[in-house]
Amino acid sequence: MENNTAKHFALQLGSLASLYLSLSFLLVLLFGVINLAFPDATDGPWDIERASSGIRVAFAMVIVFFPTYLTLTRLVNNNRRQETGGQYLSLTKWLIYLSLLVGGAVLLGDLVAVIITFLEGEITTRFILKTLVVLVIIGCAFVYYLKDAKGYWVENEKKSTVFGMIASLVVAASLVIGFIYTEKPSEVRERKLDDQQISDLQDIQFYIEDYYRVNNALPSTLNELYGGLPIPAAPEGRADYEYLVGDETSYALCATFVEESLQNAASRYPYTAYEKNYNWDHPSGYWCFERAVEAKLTIE
Repeated sequence: MENNTAKHFALQLGSLASLYLSLSFLLVLLFGVINLAFPDATDGPWDIERASSGIRVAFAMVIVFFPTYLTLTRLVNNNRRQETGGQYLSLTKWLIYLSLLVGGAVLLGDLVAVIITFLEGEITTRFILKTLVVLVIIGCAFVYYLKDAKGYWVENEKKSTVFGMIASLVVAASLVIGFIYTEKPSEVRERKLDDQQISDLQDIQFYIEDYYRVNNALPSTLNELYGGLPIPAAPEGRADYEYLVGDETSYALCATFVEESLQNAASRYPYTAYEKNYNWDHPSGYWCFERAVEAKLTIE
């Protein structure tokens, strides 16, 4: 009896742990979709990237832990139909009521967080949708376990199956929507390569400014700039970087990008000369970053 009790307790605990993870990341996924589907004028490039990244992480977590939850829950219910020992039932109910307590706390906490973001200026559409998402998802889980504590699903197996199928459809639809609204793996890879190119160009710019401090002149080529040291090279399959000399203090660094930067402000914002030197926004395709060495960098 003790071995069965331990097994049932472990199954119920695993089921609830999988549920908590599934619900938490399902909310992350849907919140990210809402943020991307209804953009706010106050959103910056990092807000967009954070939403996309959150969707990707949530997608992976839900697609692993939700099936685990369904499997463990089915095993728990089957065992409860086979076992009627008072000790087992008391342990199970203890965990169920604990899940109700946690579920209620999560529901209230998420609602508070949504209201706070609304009061801090989030658009009304986002606020309404996020509130509905929290109420529906957490509320349905709360109702399920409230009935479960009374043994309702053990006595109504078919209804339990229907509930599980509906929940599975909702989760599957959420995953599809999340996949649609976030970048595809190939796009994420290309953006990372674009970011690597920006990092390489920043390295080249640093070397050029350092060279100008010492020589009071711009290098004529990248080979002269690096003096035998390895020159940053574009990722395989990308066009080589270009270094173009203008007048005595101006130059350009050029590369070919697959994706537009998250907030492409190139040629749209009246940058000062100093700001322009550190602006790395770019469109897709071939683009040159115009730079100018400041006179104050020279040695007297």
